[in-house]
Amino acid sequence: MCVLGRDRLIELNGKYRILEPFLESQLDGDGYILTVREDTTLQYLEHQNVISREIVFTPPDCVAYLTAKSRYGRMGLSFLNAAKVHSGFVGRLALEIVNLSNDRKPITIRAGDHFMHIEFIRREGSPSPYVGEYQFQYMSEEEIKSYLPMLRQVFSNFDELSRIWLKKRLNHGGL
Repeated sequence: MCVLGRDRLIELNGKYRILEPFLESQLDGDGYILTVREDTTLQYLEHQNVISREIVFTPPDCVAYLTAKSRYGRMGLSFLNAAKVHSGFVGRLALEIVNLSNDRKPITIRAGDHFMHIEFIRREGSPSPYVGEYQFQYMSEEEIKSYLPMLRQVFSNFDELSRIWLKKRLNHGGL
């Protein structure tokens, strides 16, 4: 396993659209900086999900890990969710946070703020795509349809996967 660098991320984005939208200016060392989709204010001790503006696709030979921008930790935000993004996942990320600031004041995160680092790591072995209920989370039907042709090319068992994804999406009431 190894962390993928800038040139490899640019190459993967050209091949798979691993991040949509993708801006080279948001490449940061060996990762990419995800931004916030909409303004969010958290009161002291309040928990909310902050949604990434970017759609993330983790290629079949990768997993991704998230780390918080330190400026938000210094403000008192604590990140609650697991930091792994499974191979084959497509969707916007829900970043679970709580305001634990010492001064007990509200913290506001603005739409477009740089919020979280994502690093892609090469995995070994045959593809094992994500089939959980959060596939395509926070994506419009149009956005989902734009990824389906690429997923069909990437996964030989696409028809089986699409039935699973559709069933879970319907059972979960859509996301």
